[in-house]
Amino acid sequence: MRSYHHYLLIAAILILLSSCGSRKFSKNNRQIEKEANKANNNSYKSYNTLSYIDEFKGVAIEEMNSSGIPASITLAQGILESGSGNSDLAKYANNHFGIKCTSEWKGKNYFRDDDQKNDCFRVYKDARESFRDHSDFLKRKRYSFLFQLDKNDYKSWAQGLKTAGYATNPKYPDLLINTIEKYQLYQYDQPESEKQKIAREDRVFTEINQNIPQEKAKFTPVDTPPPGAKPIVADGTYTVVKGDTLYNISKRFNLTVDQLKMLNGITTDGIKLGQVLKVK
Repeated sequence: MRSYHHYLLIAAILILLSSCGSRKFSKNNRQIEKEANKANNNSYKSYNTLSYIDEFKGVAIEEMNSSGIPASITLAQGILESGSGNSDLAKYANNHFGIKCTSEWKGKNYFRDDDQKNDCFRVYKDARESFRDHSDFLKRKRYSFLFQLDKNDYKSWAQGLKTAGYATNPKYPDLLINTIEKYQLYQYDQPESEKQKIAREDRVFTEINQNIPQEKAKFTPVDTPPPGAKPIVADGTYTVVKGDTLYNISKRFNLTVDQLKMLNGITTDGIKLGQVLKVK
């Protein structure tokens, strides 16, 4: 029978090995953080969810056009996994999707507690590389069935990611769907030709308003606006339509998002179809 002192010795060795491992991970992370601080001149861009969407919607659309992954899904995952770009993993490792190291990964690593203590995560040179690797990651065999889904069916994509084991949280599909609908991310899943059509119609409406007397420039609900016109009424309010966000409404009326929220007593970033907003 082994002695009590024998078990104490084994326990001490295990504690020592664990301590050495932790120091190794900490040293690695400090080096990654030092390199990131140097690359960013010790100044990281701070995001809220709306500014994160505005910053990365372009690359999400590019990846959708090249890989077939809905831009809404990519953006929603980025928001959830990176805390809208503010997590340490996003700031120091440029990892916006919580993608872990795998056997084929040859790049640098960043360690943090997740499903296990000191889980290994991938480090990218910039955020764009993270978005590209996210697309490549979902091209693995286990996710192949997702690409048989309609690109506009973000709900099935959200459920499919959970089915394929992307996240362990059983509420992950609901979190994705709620994020997509709260920030109307589905608008970025439209075909490029449709987005161009909407933009062109918006420009036409703007030109019409600029070239008629100011007192007649705004349509009331009983008027018949030209194609693409937004429901602006004479008392300085605006009615939310599909595809609107606080950000694009504020830009349309030369306001900041905070000014628009203050005008309307809004405390969250969500708006609803048919909601009437003060814009003056």
